[in-house]
Amino acid sequence: MVRLPGRPETRPPRSFGHPRAPGQRAPGVNGAPPGVLRSAVTGRSVAGQVFLLQVVIVLLLVVSAVVAQVLQVRHDSDQEARNRSLAVAESFANAPGTAAALRAPDPTAVLQPRAEATRKATGVDFVVVMSTDGTRYTHPKPDRIGKKFVGTIAPAAAGGTVVEEVNGTIGPLVQVVVPVKDKSGKVVGLVSSGITTAHVGGTADQQLPLLLAAAGAAMMLATAGTALVSRRLLRQTHGLGPYEMTRMYEHHDAVLHSVREGVLIVGGGGRLLLANDEAQRLLDLPEDAEQRHVLELGLDDETAGLLASGRVATDEVHLVKDRLLAINQRPTDLRGGPPGSVTTLRDSTELRALSGRAEVARERLNMLYDAGVGIGTSLDVARTAEELAGLAVPRFADFVTVDLFDAVLKGEEPKPGTALRRAAFSGIREDAPLYPLGERIRFVSTSPQARSLTTGQSVVEPVLREAPGWLAQDARRTGQVVAYGIHSLITVPLRAGSLVLGLANFWRSEKPQPFDAEELALAEELVARAAVSIDNARRYTREHSMAVALQRSLLPRSLPEQGALEIAYRYLPAQAGVGGDWFDVLPLSGARVALVVGDVVGHGLHAAATMGRLRTAVHNFSALDLPPDELLGLLDELVGRIDQDETPADGAAVTGATCLYAVYDPVSRRCTVARAGHPPPVLVRPDGEVEFPEVPAGPPLGLGGLPFETVDLELAEGSSLVLYTDGLVEDRDRDVDVGLELLRDALRRAPGAAPEETCRSVLDVLPARPSDDVALIVARTRVLGTDRVAEWQVPSDPAAVAEVRASVVRRLDSWGLEELSFTTELILSELVTNAIRYGRAPIGVRLLRERTLICEVSDGSTTSPHLRYAASTDEGGRGLFLVAQLAERWGTRYTPNGKIIWAEQPLS
Repeated sequence: MVRLPGRPETRPPRSFGHPRAPGQRAPGVNGAPPGVLRSAVTGRSVAGQVFLLQVVIVLLLVVSAVVAQVLQVRHDSDQEARNRSLAVAESFANAPGTAAALRAPDPTAVLQPRAEATRKATGVDFVVVMSTDGTRYTHPKPDRIGKKFVGTIAPAAAGGTVVEEVNGTIGPLVQVVVPVKDKSGKVVGLVSSGITTAHVGGTADQQLPLLLAAAGAAMMLATAGTALVSRRLLRQTHGLGPYEMTRMYEHHDAVLHSVREGVLIVGGGGRLLLANDEAQRLLDLPEDAEQRHVLELGLDDETAGLLASGRVATDEVHLVKDRLLAINQRPTDLRGGPPGSVTTLRDSTELRALSGRAEVARERLNMLYDAGVGIGTSLDVARTAEELAGLAVPRFADFVTVDLFDAVLKGEEPKPGTALRRAAFSGIREDAPLYPLGERIRFVSTSPQARSLTTGQSVVEPVLREAPGWLAQDARRTGQVVAYGIHSLITVPLRAGSLVLGLANFWRSEKPQPFDAEELALAEELVARAAVSIDNARRYTREHSMAVALQRSLLPRSLPEQGALEIAYRYLPAQAGVGGDWFDVLPLSGARVALVVGDVVGHGLHAAATMGRLRTAVHNFSALDLPPDELLGLLDELVGRIDQDETPADGAAVTGATCLYAVYDPVSRRCTVARAGHPPPVLVRPDGEVEFPEVPAGPPLGLGGLPFETVDLELAEGSSLVLYTDGLVEDRDRDVDVGLELLRDALRRAPGAAPEETCRSVLDVLPARPSDDVALIVARTRVLGTDRVAEWQVPSDPAAVAEVRASVVRRLDSWGLEELSFTTELILSELVTNAIRYGRAPIGVRLLRERTLICEVSDGSTTSPHLRYAASTDEGGRGLFLVAQLAERWGTRYTPNGKIIWAEQPLS
């Protein structure tokens, strides 16, 4: 054991801290160190006990002075209250006119104002004038006048003076009652005056702060004196008494012998002053090591140089014999202590090994956590495979490849076989001679990949150059792989339940050690997490493909032929999948065209199926030739019935569907628009002016209860009507107002452009993959000129039919349609005759030459004829049958003033 200097009681104890230099002081009260003041006020020293005695004496003096002051002030207050009350009462009683006022018919009227003025002027609390029997004539509170005075009045009524102290409602007070005498000396009344003692005090309030200030000054002087005494004592004894010094030595001695860290104290000259037992063991020091120079202790040069230099060191690791020692070293003269250094030694050999293994385990846990967060961020099969490959490089392997069945990439279930396609590749370098990305690979049966696919188990090839099964895959390529430096492989199947989706291959080249069993377990855990995400992406791909196929089958594949509008359209599916946006162009009777844009909130199969139902309903309702507001009303009722039929097991309701329906007439150039919760249309004038027409919004479909309104827009030829869904102008990253302004700017940039160019310009404001579906229709108007329209008014006379036929034949001849004259005459004869016979005036005939020849007969009746098969014995009923046989299409539409029966004939 190393002998500790200073062990005998005759020698002073050794201090292992940082002693202060002589004269050095730490901050404290009045320059005293904090320990001095704390020792003084706690009473554990003589100075502290003196201080406490001084505090008691000062407190006794202060309390005595305060009590004497309070008693004196109370006596003075009582005396002053007596004197003031007596002076006020006598002055008022002897005042001129007081006695006369008491004999007046109404003493209160004269004395009450005087008493109140006197009370306010003199500062007393009350001045009361009363009769000799105590009835009050005055009082500060008028409701007390007329009542009896409370107090002693008999001596005053006899001509004397009463002074008494009472506790009134306003506190302790002194009241005086004096008589009022007339000239003959007879008592004719009494005057009482009183004041509370609190209102005449104040001396104590002025003198008490002075007493307290003096007490505080005395306390401060006592504290300062005690601190100075304590400071001198602490300087001489270093703050320790004999008991504390003995206890400190025993504690230091016990710590040095029992601590599990080595402790060395080296003097300024490099000589070892102290070494505890642990330092002796760790450094294997000789028994006479103390007082020898550290360079003579047989230590290695690096460790000996550190101890001799005395420089600051923090957790420096030194190899001493077979141990790794963490060394910390600090100088002892930083705060005025003696020159030298204190060094602590800690054996970290086992700790380093444990921390290394813990670091590896922590890194693997971090990798698994990152796999849970970073793999499967998208529902894309290839992207998920790339995330697995990117995560494992370079933290786990130098190269990672993921091979999947082609069916998995398409969203289908994999089929048995050994042919896979490389779906992902990641590595520390790009020039590795592995199969490239996208190549279809057929593994031979002896390869580890084929064995893994067949058995569903992972395969480890620790040394690839000695794996004949792997070398047989492709002799030229495997040779290049080995020459490149890739030497070890783990192949793990991507399993999702009973399905094997593909393989994940981990290759090692930089680290010389092959893959071991622990690394195989980590690879399997990584692949298991990725397999679930890949299978989810595969299922989503399958469902997405089905939804896309359904949606494509429900959307229009081509636009119908019509001549009223030049139309271009676009449909962009959402980034997250198919949605419920749709559009339609529907030719109507009379050369008119209906434009429809709708949106079903949500994505997926349910939204696509609902969109198909609504689109079919719009087709059916448009065949009835209804106005836009009535059509939306029927559509609203249909959606309401669909919602009622839906149950929680069936899926979500349709509420949230919107629709805009517009009908354009090329003859009148009038467009009638109605919308149900849908964004308004945009109108681009021929001069390039862009405006948003005011179209009443109406509630979304399915809410019911409110009618829809229409707006008639008169469009000049060449105007463009732009219909769209909210995905065009609204996005998660921007507000709808910003989207509308961007749409306005895009339309301004292409004034007079064709609809196709306008579509391209508008879609430039969208991101590459919008978050919501986008349906867009750009329709430029055309006009059916007067040279292609003929109209006649027909009198309600059967004889007028012949004249109408003649006029129609002449117009057909001018149009070069002589071959249609006969059938047109028959159709018009039947329709006009029915209008004259069954309808009401006015009756009109209109002939339109468009893609077809359209004959229209209008009247003021709302009764529609019905086609029927007449019996052989019937005299009539065959006219509409004849019209239906001669015309390509025919029908009836209602107007605000009646109805129109129309028939179309092809021009060729």
